[in-house]
Amino acid sequence: MEFDLDYLLRQIPALRAGLALTVHASVLGILISMVVGLLGASLRALKVPVLAVLAAAYVELIRNTPLLVQIFFIFFGLPAIGLRLSLFWSGVVALAVWAGAFQIENVRGGLAAVSPGLSEAARAVGLTRAQYLRLIGLPLAVRTGLPAMLNTCVSLIKNSAYLSAIGMQELTGVAFDRIANDFRAFEMLAVLLVGYLAVVLSLSFAVRLLEHRLQAPFRR
Repeated sequence: MEFDLDYLLRQIPALRAGLALTVHASVLGILISMVVGLLGASLRALKVPVLAVLAAAYVELIRNTPLLVQIFFIFFGLPAIGLRLSLFWSGVVALAVWAGAFQIENVRGGLAAVSPGLSEAARAVGLTRAQYLRLIGLPLAVRTGLPAMLNTCVSLIKNSAYLSAIGMQELTGVAFDRIANDFRAFEMLAVLLVGYLAVVLSLSFAVRLLEHRLQAPFRR
């Protein structure tokens, strides 16, 4: 079977819609996971009673269970207890919950890399632990942990392909639907490789620019 460019061109509208859905779900998942990471790491750093333990338990649960099982649990399991989400939001929440656990650890690693002297100086000038985290610790932790946070974001984008398992017509879902109907596996799989590569490289380039900007004051 030869590569059929005409066939591929005819699939562009559907593939473009699938790619847009992949980007939409991934961006929302990334943003929510960042908030989860900052909040969870703060709770653990401040040792907030009960909440810090719950944050630690959440991290262990998510990091030690398969993402596909988590997606199925959110989409098929939660409705059994009255929590019903749409197909799209089930996917976004699953991605955000998965990545959020890793972002908590990424931010905690960044906090651990911050010089202890800064915390001591903050206490010396009367800042509370919460003020130190908000004004000094977390900004520096994000700057230090940015490469690890980027890796998690990249993994989230690639793992968005699992959402096709619950019927979401993102890029992978569209491609496999066409494979099942038209048996044009080579063309569709080639599109998947190129599509995900383009999205991931675009994100990597954007984060490198951000990292360069954040590190500018330290290069003077």
